[in-house]
Amino acid sequence: MSSAFIIAARRSPVMPLGGAFARMAVHQLAAPVMRACLADAGIESGRVDEVILSNALGAGGNPARVAALAAGLPERVAGLSIDRQCAGGLDAVILARALVESGAAEVVLAGGAESYSRRPLRLRTDPDGGAPVPYDAPPFTPWPTRDPGMHSAAAALATRLGVPRAVQDAFAVASHARAMTALHPEIVAISGLARDGFTRAMTPALAARAKTIEGSITVANAAVAADGAAFCLVVSARIAASAARSLRILGGATVGGCPQEPGLAPLGAIARVLPPRLLLARSEIMEAYAIQAIACIQGAGLDPARVNIGGGALARGHPIGASGAVLVARLFADLDSGFGLCAIAAAGGVGSALLLAA
Repeated sequence: MSSAFIIAARRSPVMPLGGAFARMAVHQLAAPVMRACLADAGIESGRVDEVILSNALGAGGNPARVAALAAGLPERVAGLSIDRQCAGGLDAVILARALVESGAAEVVLAGGAESYSRRPLRLRTDPDGGAPVPYDAPPFTPWPTRDPGMHSAAAALATRLGVPRAVQDAFAVASHARAMTALHPEIVAISGLARDGFTRAMTPALAARAKTIEGSITVANAAVAADGAAFCLVVSARIAASAARSLRILGGATVGGCPQEPGLAPLGAIARVLPPRLLLARSEIMEAYAIQAIACIQGAGLDPARVNIGGGALARGHPIGASGAVLVARLFADLDSGFGLCAIAAAGGVGSALLLAA
C-alpha cells in the first residue's frame, strides 16, 4: 500500500451562529477553501479524484457534490458526503487516506463544512396522523437513559473527574489568549473576513459572570455554535514528492466508547494511533467543552504546553461537521517538524484521532 500525505490544508474563519456567515450556504463556505488548497499546492482542479465532505446539520442530499461543482471541479468528481457529527471532518481525512493508500485515488479534497445558521428545521412525523413534532437533535443511542445531551454529559464528566468551574474557566481564558496572539495562516478570507469572529480578550472576571448552561458548564467554557469550513488536500507519495510541503499521515482511527461519556471517547482513538513514548511536537485537541479537552489531555498524557498553541474551539466556535478538519488545518499550519496529533469527540461516545509527521 502507498503512503498518504497532506500537502495543503486551509479553513475559513469561524463565525458564531447568526453572525457574518449567516446567509451563506454550505457550498458557499466550502468552495473558496477547496480552491485555496489547490492553489497552495499548485494542483489543477482537473487532477482531483474525489471530494469527501462532512456535514452534520444539513438536510441530506449530497453537499459534497454541490461543493465540488461550486469549486469548479470537473463534473466527473461525484463527491461523498458523510455524517459522523463532530468527528466527521477528521473522519473525512481518514477516509481520504484509505482511498489514497489503497490506490483508488491519488488526489482527494477532504474536510467539512457547516452552516449552523442555515440548518433546516427538523420535524418528526406522527404515524397516527398528529401534527409533526419539532426536534433539535436526533438520538445517538437506542436507549434514552443512555443518551445524554452534550451539555449534560460534559457537566457529569466534570463532576466525576472533580474538575471545578474555575479550572474550566481558566482553560477557556487561556484558549482565547493564545488565539488572540497567534497568527492563523491557514485561514482563507471570505467576504473580506480573515479572523475568527468569536475570539476575544476573555478574562477570569468575564468567565465568572458567564451564564450557566448546566452544572459547571457555562457559555464561557463551552464552544459556541458556529459556521465554517475546512479542507485538506490528501495525495499519494508520487504527488507529494513534488510538493513544496507535506505531512505524512502515519495513522488514523475512529472508535466507539461509552455513550454516556462522549468526552472521553477520543482516548481510545488516540491509543490506537499514538505509539508509547512518542514525543509530540504539537497536538490539536477539540475544545467543544473545556472539561472535554482537559480530560483528553490528562488522560492521554499530553504536554499542555504543546496543545492548541494557537487557541482552540473555545476561542473560535464549533462548526460541527467542519471542526475535525479545522484541527488538521491548524496542525498543518504549525507543525514544522516532528509528530502531530489531532483528536475529537462526537455524540454517542465516538472519538477520532489522526497522527501526522512533518
